[in-house]
Amino acid sequence: MKRLLALLATGASVVGLTVLAGPPAQAATGCSAEYTITSQWAGGFQAGVKVTNLGDPVSDWTLGFTMPDTGQKVVQGWNATWSQSGSAVTATGVDWNRTLATGASTDLGFVGSFTGSNPAPTSFSLNGVACTGSVTDPTDPPTDPPATGTPADVNGQLHVCGVHLCNQYDRPVQLRGMSTHGIQWFGSCYGDASLDALADDWKSDLLRVAMYVQEDGYETDPEGFTRQVNRLVDMAEARGMYALIDFHTLTPGDPNYNLDRAKTFFSSVAARNADKKNVIYEIANEPNGVSWAAVKNYAEQVIPVIRAADPDAVVIVGTRGWSSLGVSDGSNESEVVNNPVNAANIMYAFHFYAASHKDNYRATVSRAASQLPLFVTEFGTVSATGGGAVDRASSIAWLDLLDQLKISYANWTFSDADEGSAAFKPGTCNGSDFSSSAVLTESGALLKSRIGTADNFPTS
Repeated sequence: MKRLLALLATGASVVGLTVLAGPPAQAATGCSAEYTITSQWAGGFQAGVKVTNLGDPVSDWTLGFTMPDTGQKVVQGWNATWSQSGSAVTATGVDWNRTLATGASTDLGFVGSFTGSNPAPTSFSLNGVACTGSVTDPTDPPTDPPATGTPADVNGQLHVCGVHLCNQYDRPVQLRGMSTHGIQWFGSCYGDASLDALADDWKSDLLRVAMYVQEDGYETDPEGFTRQVNRLVDMAEARGMYALIDFHTLTPGDPNYNLDRAKTFFSSVAARNADKKNVIYEIANEPNGVSWAAVKNYAEQVIPVIRAADPDAVVIVGTRGWSSLGVSDGSNESEVVNNPVNAANIMYAFHFYAASHKDNYRATVSRAASQLPLFVTEFGTVSATGGGAVDRASSIAWLDLLDQLKISYANWTFSDADEGSAAFKPGTCNGSDFSSSAVLTESGALLKSRIGTADNFPTS
């Protein structure tokens, strides 16, 4: 459900997930707002507002609007400080989005509840000024027609440009897909039937291959696990998906413990897959209990090994605090921004679990995305344990944020593990049905619906 609402006659700005360059201001002054209900369920909904500033640059703003039905409530929001008194809702800008330049756009969102009807809010105002204005610009160029072909066919060799993952046309793209569970435990989940379903029914862009190093993984049989990884890379390639090779280090948390193993493994898989255009390398899954300096040291020794064989592929570097950009250790993205890895064509991993990691984690991603190339190589709809109930509201908030910021992601997990994060019900991988709704968990159904929406891969 979409509804255009005018916003701001004086050029004041609104809250947002990120500030993006917009079209030049038109003759009219003020701004416009687009209110969208992105998801709705029994008694609840998620909504977003995109605002474009058509006036002078503004800062220290407060957005106000009215809920038309007395049963509508804001439960939680992001990228602003939210409050509600009766039917009146206000959202005040925070440190990273207090200023909105002329012609720029920004987004905000919230999860709400309702008991009666759920009409769109009214009486939008910014800094007390009623909203008027429009962003319609007849000189805007036409958008690209939908690209045809598989994700890998359309996008070709990927690379990093600025803070984005870009395709062969130097245009930012977002990949959406699934991660395997440990291939040492769930090999039966990754055959022709399941990967056909992932590519054709889910319309996934990528498969993340989680190769544990410890936990009965690579260290027990380096050659055997390397063969398994290469087999899955080939299977993904045959279906037009990208393959994200994950060197899944978890315990111990210092990736330098596995430095020699990493050099051996990546030397082998990079040489073997160098001619492929669908391969991305993730060199350390979740560093933990270790400093960013130690992670950086590891990365700067492993990346040259990959580059010696495969100079063009994107490499993803794990971050401190279980790949949380340090947030789970009480830090933030500044340690990476101020001391980046000395290598080109790299991105930084961010992981989250929606029931455990909420507003402060989303705020970090919103800030960091304007300075660092981010790739969410793993996330779950449940708690950080991988289990428990699906937090639908937080999951949708995260997915909307990643879509808005054009950040690629892989969901944990494309498996039938007996845990809330699994996409399939237990026992599914012993059968042949990977396509029907009957085999999907709540998490699987949510992710299939999101991944299966049309990709936006620009080609010009």
